[in-house]
Amino acid sequence: MGDILHALPAVTALRKVHPMWVIDWVVEPAWVALLSARYGDPNAARSSAQPLVDRVYCAATKSWGRDPLSPKTAHQISSLRKDLRAGHYDAVLDLQGAVRSAFLARISGARRRIGESNPRELVARWLFTERVNTRGVHVIEQDVELASAVMGDILRPMQPLLPVDLAAEAWCNALVSGSDKPIALINPGAGWGAKRWPLERYAAVAFALAGRGFRVLVNAGPSEEALAESVRAHSAGAAQPVSCSVAQLIALTRRAALVIAGDTGPLHLACALGRPVVGIYGPTDPARNGPFGTRFKVLRNPHSLRDHARRDAPEAGLLTIKPNDVLAAIDQVLAPEVLEPEPVQRTPEVAQ
Repeated sequence: MGDILHALPAVTALRKVHPMWVIDWVVEPAWVALLSARYGDPNAARSSAQPLVDRVYCAATKSWGRDPLSPKTAHQISSLRKDLRAGHYDAVLDLQGAVRSAFLARISGARRRIGESNPRELVARWLFTERVNTRGVHVIEQDVELASAVMGDILRPMQPLLPVDLAAEAWCNALVSGSDKPIALINPGAGWGAKRWPLERYAAVAFALAGRGFRVLVNAGPSEEALAESVRAHSAGAAQPVSCSVAQLIALTRRAALVIAGDTGPLHLACALGRPVVGIYGPTDPARNGPFGTRFKVLRNPHSLRDHARRDAPEAGLLTIKPNDVLAAIDQVLAPEVLEPEPVQRTPEVAQ
């Protein structure tokens, strides 16, 4: 989810400069809703429901990796290869820098396959025909440099275009109806335990925000229902868990007055939608993966080291951040005297 959201400002900028281009996207099935509310409709075209791309292809690369030799995997890869080659693409941008994304670029048949000189997975670079030496610190800046390489444009990150799903909007309207309280959306989950701030501390923040007049909702992502329920229980019911689809999460985040999360997809979604954000960071580097392009505050212990090891226990520096630190950061983000940010904030602010 985060990789797609980080890529959106670059592709949005490319679309702005070249509105008549055919721009398609290959994506894991789980994240189609970030690009289209009309996937599977043979008459789908660019609209508010599919504002950025002309066509979306699904590539279930995770399931392929789990069962690479099965007839089902072979059939799906062959079918996707046929569809991509029928598109006669002039260029492919690999904005993920992984072996699997570079593989998809290769089977497209496009002669130009553009990626970073030092991608996330170094083996991927050997599948590129053009390698770009990116200079940006944040991954969004790096993606913009890659997009600029297609035609030599001088691009700047743009506020992403995200789909409007009418059914999800109706669901969200029903959820928030009957209350005029501003919504604070908390996301306690994270990709792995080392990035996850303790649940009882999220609960303490939720309890305080409810006392300040917020309606506090807790996003319960897939397999994260127990986390959200724990926040509700520890907050004495001040926080309300909400289980929703990706499309519904987009609709809900649009209505949020504040989003509080660690380094996880819903935080990057809030940034993409221009919502005020407080990010709670531990082993990952906010200079590269932090909030971007919106009003935000990042909390991170200066002694936290960048470490992507999938450990279960919260990183030690993360545990030094207290609920009162988060509440103070919220005050700064929502302070009325704070000016609206520039369209892009290039250097994430990091509280030491």
